[in-house]
Amino acid sequence: MSEIANKSPAELQAIIDRADCLASESQISDALDRMAGQIKHDYAGRIPILVGVMVGGVMPLAWLAQRLDMPMQIDYLHATRYRGGTRGGELDWIAHPRENLAGRDLIIVDDILDEGITLAAVKEALLKEGANSIRIAVLVTKSHDRNVSGLEADYVGIEVPDRYVFGCGMDYKEYFRQFPAIYALAED
Repeated sequence: MSEIANKSPAELQAIIDRADCLASESQISDALDRMAGQIKHDYAGRIPILVGVMVGGVMPLAWLAQRLDMPMQIDYLHATRYRGGTRGGELDWIAHPRENLAGRDLIIVDDILDEGITLAAVKEALLKEGANSIRIAVLVTKSHDRNVSGLEADYVGIEVPDRYVFGCGMDYKEYFRQFPAIYALAED
């Protein structure tokens, strides 16, 4: 059980109250509009599959899909390297996309590209299944130099500083994913 599971609603509210807002709901909406415009342009005449990465990718996937007035399919995957821990290991597939991916154009949608280890492993696995192409769409990238070599997101909403962020699908110990803005934990 996590240490936060024993916190009261007031203690959780104090975390929110002390957090710094890095991107407002309006800024997130503008970023999603821009991403959707780029995707519509790039996939004109094609039918991509948007593949949301659970759990963090739920919110960005839904918000982005609402803006894409074009033929597409939506699917999801749930893969982790952590299995409840803090150190990554082998990729563990909890749920695999339902669609046959062979010959298809995929857009992997996730909340954040931090270091990219899991996204790189997911992309490699889906390419091995015969995907025609794979692009990555993330609402957020972190500003640092620890990314997996050669892995970049094709569609990015906003860049945030290298801080612990939550909201818009990202969590603080499994809380606060539903917030429509992005917050960073208060720096002590």
